[in-house]
Amino acid sequence: MDVRGASADAVASLTSELETTVSGSEGVAAEIASSLFSASQTLRAEGTLRRFLTDQAVAEQAKSGLVQQIFGGKLAAGALTIVISAVTRRWTHGGDLPAALEHLSEIAVVRSAGSGDAKRLSDELFGLRQLVQDNAELRDALSDPSRSVADKSALLDSLLGGKVLAATATLAKQALAGTYRTVSVALNEYQKVAAAAYNEGVATVRVAKPLGDAETSRLAAALERQYGRPVHLNVLVDPAVVGGIKVEIGDDVIDGTVASRLDDARRLLAG
Repeated sequence: MDVRGASADAVASLTSELETTVSGSEGVAAEIASSLFSASQTLRAEGTLRRFLTDQAVAEQAKSGLVQQIFGGKLAAGALTIVISAVTRRWTHGGDLPAALEHLSEIAVVRSAGSGDAKRLSDELFGLRQLVQDNAELRDALSDPSRSVADKSALLDSLLGGKVLAATATLAKQALAGTYRTVSVALNEYQKVAAAAYNEGVATVRVAKPLGDAETSRLAAALERQYGRPVHLNVLVDPAVVGGIKVEIGDDVIDGTVASRLDDARRLLAG
């Protein structure tokens, strides 16, 4: 999540609170995720309420009381506590508050899958993103403004029902109503959230042909040594890769493809 100043400090503190609240309980994490996303949607839609709750001149007690009045009985107890904590903090921009609650809901969904399914969740998010990107008909259906969110959710149910983790399905539907520009962008960000929740990096690996298990393990181990933490690999077979391998991780690009080496040779000859 890209926020600065007071908002960055608030998000860091709230993330710690959330981690403590959902620790060891996947069911609680799922309930809190749903409640936090609902609260974020309400605050994003209600500008007057959002401005009141982020106004530094308003007493914390008044903000907390209003949150209790509006959300009491509607949110999971743990989520209500987090929302109250959120409105008592300073925010660089008013819009950072609902954005932070949406981000916290994503973390809670990831935690609801459990550490045992963390890799599967990341793989499913990546696979769904590739499916959307590669299927124009599906991509258009999910971005069609004339179709309701409920209609798009039903489409995802028909596509994913019983085939993916509940957390994957939840995030896919959340992508329809969240603040990301497209479903593909949302799914990409969700995978980053999933990796960050378990202190991992994410690398996109482009190859000319599929990697074997041994090759994948060696590459993952090498990247872990280089970056000092585990790295989840998204492997893509790319026709543009003549041979070799290209790895993109964060802002770093490690290009060991034949095409890259040929380009380097051409530049040397031309130079």
